[in-house]
Order: sequence, then C-alpha cells, then structure tokens
Amino acid sequence: MTVGSFREYKVISVTEGALGTIFFGASRIPVRKMEEVLNQEARDGWTLLFQVVEQRRMALFWKRETVILTLGR
Repeated sequence: MTVGSFREYKVISVTEGALGTIFFGASRIPVRKMEEVLNQEARDGWTLLFQVVEQRRMALFWKRETVILTLGR
C-alpha cells in the first residue's frame, strides 16, 4: 500500500523518561511501551507507515529523544 491509499492517519509520540535524562544525562526510549502501543493499534486495524526520531529540548540544559510514529488505515 502507498501512503496516499489510507483514509485515516494517526500520529503518536513516545518520549524517553525525564528522570533518567536529568540524573544520567540520557535515558532509553521505552521500547516495551512502544511495542504495547503498536500492538494495540495493530489490533484496531492501524498500520505503521513511518517513524522519526527527534531530539527535543527539556528544561534548559537537557535534550531527550522522542519517537514519532505515523499510522494509517
């Protein structure tokens, strides 16, 4: 399927934890949470179209990563 063949789209963002970023300078993307979200959305008929990893500033000194998932059905 091509991206243009879907009728609906959904965008979900999954962000790494704030406490790990503050105390350790970096944290991990919550992979289990992302799996749970994707599995639930797949059961509802959504298909993962693409994902982007983005760095967002947190407070003044820290950056944390966010995975942006785009789904279609």
